[in-house]
Amino acid sequence: MSIDARSKDEALARDRSNPTGHRMTSDQGIPIENTDNSLRVGARGPTLLEDFHFREKIMRFDHERIPERVVHARGSGAHGYFQPYESLADLTKANLFQDPSKKTPVFVRFSTVAGSRGSMDTARDVRGFAVKFYTEEGNWDLVGNNIPVFFIQDAIKFPDIIHAAKPEPHHEMPQAASAHDSFWDFISLMPESAHMLMWVMSDRALPRSYRMMEGFGVHTFRLINDKGVSRFVKFHWKPKLGVHSLVWDECQKLGGKDPDYHRRDLWENIEKGNFPEYELGLQIIEEKDVAKLGIEILDSTKIIPEELVPVRRVGKLVLDRNPTNFFAETEQVAFCTANVVPGIDFTDDPLLQGRNFSYLDTQLSRLGGPNFVEIPINRPLAPVHNNQQDGFKRHTILEGRANYFPNSLGGGCPFMSSAAEGGYRHFPEKVDGEKLRARGESFQDHFTQAGMFYRSMSKPEQEHIIAAILFELGKVERKEVRARVVEQILAKIDEELVTQVAEGLGLPVPKPAVEKGKIDKSPALSIEYMKKDAKKDAIPTRLVGVLVADGFDAEDLSATRAAIEKAGGQMVVIAKRLGTVKGSDGQPVMVDKSALTTASVEYDAVFVPGGAASVAVLKKDADAMHFIQEAYRHCKAIGVTREASELLDAGGISSSAPGIVADAKGARHHHFTAKFIESIAEHRHWMRLDRNNVPA
Repeated sequence: MSIDARSKDEALARDRSNPTGHRMTSDQGIPIENTDNSLRVGARGPTLLEDFHFREKIMRFDHERIPERVVHARGSGAHGYFQPYESLADLTKANLFQDPSKKTPVFVRFSTVAGSRGSMDTARDVRGFAVKFYTEEGNWDLVGNNIPVFFIQDAIKFPDIIHAAKPEPHHEMPQAASAHDSFWDFISLMPESAHMLMWVMSDRALPRSYRMMEGFGVHTFRLINDKGVSRFVKFHWKPKLGVHSLVWDECQKLGGKDPDYHRRDLWENIEKGNFPEYELGLQIIEEKDVAKLGIEILDSTKIIPEELVPVRRVGKLVLDRNPTNFFAETEQVAFCTANVVPGIDFTDDPLLQGRNFSYLDTQLSRLGGPNFVEIPINRPLAPVHNNQQDGFKRHTILEGRANYFPNSLGGGCPFMSSAAEGGYRHFPEKVDGEKLRARGESFQDHFTQAGMFYRSMSKPEQEHIIAAILFELGKVERKEVRARVVEQILAKIDEELVTQVAEGLGLPVPKPAVEKGKIDKSPALSIEYMKKDAKKDAIPTRLVGVLVADGFDAEDLSATRAAIEKAGGQMVVIAKRLGTVKGSDGQPVMVDKSALTTASVEYDAVFVPGGAASVAVLKKDADAMHFIQEAYRHCKAIGVTREASELLDAGGISSSAPGIVADAKGARHHHFTAKFIESIAEHRHWMRLDRNNVPA
């Protein structure tokens, strides 16, 4: 029946709640021919503003939830500064990179992606790593993640991946979790997500701390120097504390014990003066060398392995001040990938092009109109002069009669700046091609880097990926979705991976169809590989839980504390109740934490000093024994002196197991503290092959 044959009221009353049997249309009823690719100039060209379907789809998505962020809702922030190590004038004319003595103020927001503001910090998820630089030339926002790739290549698919990952619409479950049907249904049908899937199922999605995770700009950008020479660049943040992760069992328990675990860790360490520090790294690619890489640099599902293009460390980021007010700063800060300064420019990455539009659009709803930049945390330090006016929540009171350009009533002000005077000029990239919805052939390789990532992992890291996929798919109710992930995605990544997962799910093992790329392994991707550069005698900010009861060996505790603190670690004394406990010398020691309010999952290592009376109490305490056994199962360092070795025997733990340091002579014996610190510096001791035999 034609629309003319219906009354207006009847037309408006048509049921649109069930899409079954209907063609996709825009909100205006226009039939949609393609919702997977933005309209662009040529298969690799820039996205066009006239793409009304993309604009409508993104606009509707950006305005779905108010006032909480649609994504990255749960976050933590900190103030600090960035300082370059040397002048980068050969690469870029950006002012903040010219003088190694200059410190540029920054505000950094870390976040999870999928969960709501009230979700837990330790969910398996991507972590946002967004940096706002308040430069003399205006604000530059480097809006990245702790994972260098993303699920999709084109921003038009962003609403789809987030809808799939978020709680399912019919019952709003599960919160902050991807272990459900809609996420894996999408993944099974979207092969370009394969590489990102490996990262999210790896330990990278379970950071030990915001202070111990890498950050990435994800996209390829341009750096342009004062001669107009352009080079491609990828941005990296390298944490000075190294990259470390939790294990999945810890994450789940911390979600109940302390859902603010990462937020608390960041806040407390800044308050203590343990300022998080990262180095900015650049991967520079000359335009003439792009074809030699054999990697599509405009594809956000790809990395450039560090073995092909090394990361040059050019400056440091230091976070040295907590926000004064969470809402005013951390919650109201607004980032946008389109905020760049002269010397930094965009590429035609279709995901980046869409983000440049989307971020600005979403602020209009979340922060109440176009004047969100006047909120103090968003306000640039550079002076602002233009003819923008009015709008909701306008703070600036403009003087004069001229609010247009050109004008003579205002003396022609504000006037234009030439490029030589610092005016922003886009790189004059030549573009040519037909308007179409398509992606270039170079975007079609979806599996070689996913396989490279998996094969770059150490054996324990591979086991964690397999276990993560089995956990997630084990929560998926529809067998056909599980089977499709195995047959259409995992079988094309790695033979061992698909075999282990298929057998674990009780599915037939499909015939692998694995294709390997130019680089089949990149050791720089492995957290375990990166530990090789760690100092064996330094454990900065690591937390050691100390179990004691009355009668503990006071000299052992004192000697171990001195050694741990000298190496940069921190000891937390834990007893059955708060107040004090008496050592073997009769002197009281302050208890930092009650055993009722803490658990081994909150610490990097465990120490138990000797003392017959103390050990006798702990041996009969089921919670204390669980504390030790749980730390053992999580492969953490455990140090015991004198009689405390009896606790190992009682818990079924071998004193010769990797990461166990036991010394009958006590902590005053230098050999014990040196070995214990070296054991903590290892972070995890995965070679405990018997760990699953220990109850916890």
